[in-house]
Amino acid sequence: MVKHEAERGTGAGVPVHEQVYRDLRDLVLFGVLAPGEPVTIQGVVDRLGAGMTPVREALRRLTAEGALESLGNRRIVVPVLDADAVEDLTEARLAIEPRLAARAAERITPDQIAVLREIDSRLDRGIARGDVEVYLRENHAFHAALNAQAAAPVLTSLTESLWLRFGPSLRVVCGQEGTRSMRDLHKELLDALDAGDTAAAAEAVAGDVRQGMEMIAAAV
Repeated sequence: MVKHEAERGTGAGVPVHEQVYRDLRDLVLFGVLAPGEPVTIQGVVDRLGAGMTPVREALRRLTAEGALESLGNRRIVVPVLDADAVEDLTEARLAIEPRLAARAAERITPDQIAVLREIDSRLDRGIARGDVEVYLRENHAFHAALNAQAAAPVLTSLTESLWLRFGPSLRVVCGQEGTRSMRDLHKELLDALDAGDTAAAAEAVAGDVRQGMEMIAAAV
């Protein structure tokens, strides 16, 4: 159970309603809440140790973002992707994420590349151990750190919204297939960043997107 500032009495500087949103968002993003799973106010209150008001707000925000789905009668669930939704998400990711990678390649510094290499090392260790949780979190951290270098906040925000939509399904696929069967295309991307090669960076990310989404498509 996560205890928020109001309960902990800490001064983290993040409003309770925002922290509750972030915590619930992570539960969706990393597939702790599975596709088709009901999400209730009381269930989230119990899980996060938060009050009903910030939980309601978090549920409202995530539903508006498409990360959760309202079925009426106050029922909310984690969406279940079908083939059309996966195709739609794939097209959207391929339209945005390679462009972010190209922009990042134009701007990134050696120190920032070193940060990405360290994240990728942690990801590799997670893959070697078959640790799905580490894989998902470090994979997201890698792409988030890359996208942050693109200096394109609108595109980055759109990408984060897309990740929320496929995150639960990716967790299911990783749980079924394991992490060791996944090809790590980050090395190709890192080489492209070292060389300042925008086209190669974009292509590496496009390949990474296709790999993950094809695995999801095969499972739906």
